[in-house]
Amino acid sequence: MKILIKNARIVNENQIFESDLLIENDLIIKIEKNISEQDTDKIIDGSGQYLLPGVIDDQVHFREPGLTHKGDIESESRAAIAGGVTSYIEQPNTVPNAVTQELLEQKYQIAAEKSFANYSFSMGGTNDNLEEVLKTNPKNVAAIKLFLGSSTGNMLVDNPEILEEIFSKVKMPICVHCEDEATVRRNTEDYKAKYGDDIPVKFHHLIRSEEACYISSSKAVELAEKTGARLHIYHLSTAKETALFRNDIPLKDKKITAEVCVHHLHFTNEDYDTKGALIKWNPAVKTQKDKDGLWEALLDDRIDIIATDHAPHTFEEKQNPYTSCPSGAPLVQHSLNVMLEYFKKGKIPIEKVVDKMCHNPAILFEIEKRGFVKEGYKADLVLVNLEQKYTVSKENILSKCGWSPLEGTEFHSKITHTFVNGHLACENGKVTETKHGERLLFAR
Repeated sequence: MKILIKNARIVNENQIFESDLLIENDLIIKIEKNISEQDTDKIIDGSGQYLLPGVIDDQVHFREPGLTHKGDIESESRAAIAGGVTSYIEQPNTVPNAVTQELLEQKYQIAAEKSFANYSFSMGGTNDNLEEVLKTNPKNVAAIKLFLGSSTGNMLVDNPEILEEIFSKVKMPICVHCEDEATVRRNTEDYKAKYGDDIPVKFHHLIRSEEACYISSSKAVELAEKTGARLHIYHLSTAKETALFRNDIPLKDKKITAEVCVHHLHFTNEDYDTKGALIKWNPAVKTQKDKDGLWEALLDDRIDIIATDHAPHTFEEKQNPYTSCPSGAPLVQHSLNVMLEYFKKGKIPIEKVVDKMCHNPAILFEIEKRGFVKEGYKADLVLVNLEQKYTVSKENILSKCGWSPLEGTEFHSKITHTFVNGHLACENGKVTETKHGERLLFAR
């Protein structure tokens, strides 16, 4: 199968250039102007559109197995494809938790049958599974995931000796959720004393506070510096934490890296008044000052990756009182749209959007042959029209939970085509029913 994309504006490695691109089977085989249309099976006119590498989301929760009333690999990977996300790294706090090699491999088997997008699943660490963690194959598993503050599930790693052993012995990326459990519990009890279980959600950022985040992330950085671990801190939410990271060496040489999620770049605590628990995440959406600090660190390269922490819950679950209302929301279908909106507003160059969402996840996790528009690379590609409007509505939300904190938002860009391994997987919001996702491999 040969697909020819004509006259697109290709964004790759800090360059924008107009070119044709030829896909044969699953690979990009030629990038140059005026490629012959002869012997091609399909021609797509990309005139005026931007052609980007497929987005690689390094942190999602697709809820399978065990929580499939909220979402599953099929539904959430379908939403991902519609949003230009062609590869994802899913987290281990499903039910049962993926904390043995057997349970981890079961998730890969499910995805092999059900995933529209390319996939990897992180191995979960606990206080008592070091032996299983050390069996993880770095060539076909993205990372080890540790919760240094409990978020969803029962995977808190809070034994300092075990933590140091994991950091010392694991040679692949260790991805961490950083919130200090003691601080969060103390703050929760203080607010429960005043309000009972129905704490107003506007206090969420004071319960899961700047202090809780910084105590945990600074300890993780300190331990990584001591042990030489390859540490990646997920979802920074405070300006203060950004001082822990550096921008004076290339990403490929960094041992300690950071991610920011779209919601921490987009919302502030002021939005709790209108959005309520629909924007209740862990770590919490915080202040305008924090949002500004995160943007500054993103733009100056102290923060390396933009992701979603896509975590659907049912709308009914989100109506529960504060203490029983789960944290998390679906975002994977709209993360690229959000960032393209900031590009259109002049907040971030489109080349940097591509760096943070496509190139850098591939570099950081050493993903083979993906994340770039290059000859010989897998044809995971996204065509976007930056002059076409698109409004998020219940009718076009593909996540199983059926809602989004971005409902009603009008974007001034539309994802028109998504290619996965050379196949046109989605066209104008309609995902083809054939699944072309592959297991990600890592050049380690």
